Amino acid sequence: MRHTVWFLKNLQQLRFSGQLVHLDPAGQQWNFHLSQGAIVYATGGVHPVRRWRRNLATHCPWITEDIASNLKIDQINAESLTIGWEYSLLSLWVTQQKITREQAASIIHNVVIEVLFDVAQTVDLTDQVNQDESLSTFAALHRVEVKEAIAQVEQLWQTWQAANLSDCSPNKAPVIKQREQLRKLSSARFYQNLVELLDGQRTLRDLSVQMRRDVAAIAASLLPFAQLDWIGFISIPDLPTPIWQKELPPAAVLATPEPAKSADALIACIDDSFWVCNMMEKIIASAGYQFIGVNDPLRAISILLSRKPDLIFLDLVMPTANGYEICEKLRKISCFRETPIVILTGNDGFVSRLRSSSAGATDFLTKPLEAEAVLSAIRKHLSQGVTSNQGVTSSSHAPTDRGASRNNSVSGSASNDPNLARFSVAADH
Repeated sequence: MRHTVWFLKNLQQLRFSGQLVHLDPAGQQWNFHLSQGAIVYATGGVHPVRRWRRNLATHCPWITEDIASNLKIDQINAESLTIGWEYSLLSLWVTQQKITREQAASIIHNVVIEVLFDVAQTVDLTDQVNQDESLSTFAALHRVEVKEAIAQVEQLWQTWQAANLSDCSPNKAPVIKQREQLRKLSSARFYQNLVELLDGQRTLRDLSVQMRRDVAAIAASLLPFAQLDWIGFISIPDLPTPIWQKELPPAAVLATPEPAKSADALIACIDDSFWVCNMMEKIIASAGYQFIGVNDPLRAISILLSRKPDLIFLDLVMPTANGYEICEKLRKISCFRETPIVILTGNDGFVSRLRSSSAGATDFLTKPLEAEAVLSAIRKHLSQGVTSNQGVTSSSHAPTDRGASRNNSVSGSASNDPNLARFSVAADH
């Protein structure tokens, strides 16, 4: 959750337009669609149709099964399809005055909260950012402010944890495993209600809407029976998509924007911090460059010799080697005599700058790093090809998430976007 919060807060700060995509190792995907830093919709997860139907039943119960299931996709505005069929139907119904904009806003808000909650329960996520400038001018039905959404989800998650439900997903369906035990401990009427409700066909969230009770309260009431193994929680499939997608015109199929083509330039980063290398990869890959990270300074020179990068970011203080020595050794190798080497350090002092220059460094960036400073250094030195110290670029602080151990990658056309270039990275070195 902390990693997602960090991403969304930074994207809000940058007034980013596009998609933040989360993937888990099983291939499950969640998409957050943002317009100028605000969330306009969220999709994906195990039950997008169930989630959509639940919210429709709660806020617009007059939208019957027939209306929701007999729509052809060519009735829908193609622009809204960039976000998904659920959003497209809401947009269509607002236009047709079948629902109000306020009702659509309530559905959108609750969908975003559900998706954020599900992401909070997921570990080992891979993150991807896709820039889409068309969303910057998108006429959204509703904009969910990131700060507000995060506060609401954190409160829900605290309630869920307080009820000892951390390992229980609201997307699971309760089913009776020991009928005889339950029958003995309850009245005939209560037992019959349990049999009807806990049939393994409805998730905890589905039951919450049907019973008009809080989902955490329902799950907590069933937990003692689950601990006795009288009740189990099972995974169930999603419902069919209520739209005739097979008639989708080819021109209306809008795929996820492709990332920018990688430039020929290969950028290397030598830093003992895996976190720093990981975040540097996000920044550099987002601008279309190739990237190689080296966490072991003792192997740095051999790895660089095999790859021959066009620019090298070099950490100054590492436990088994220092940046000055590595820089001096690189400058003695013919293929690296003209390669820009940018020193990374938290010590913004004159002595450090002087020693870096004497060792043959091209430039000097102070930590914490900012994406804008990193990309500016790359553009400057790749275009100039200089090897003399050009001065110091310092950057401002950004929030960190050192607890995250997720595998991350970023793609998108960000090299010319000054907003995405301000995507900041913090490090303590």
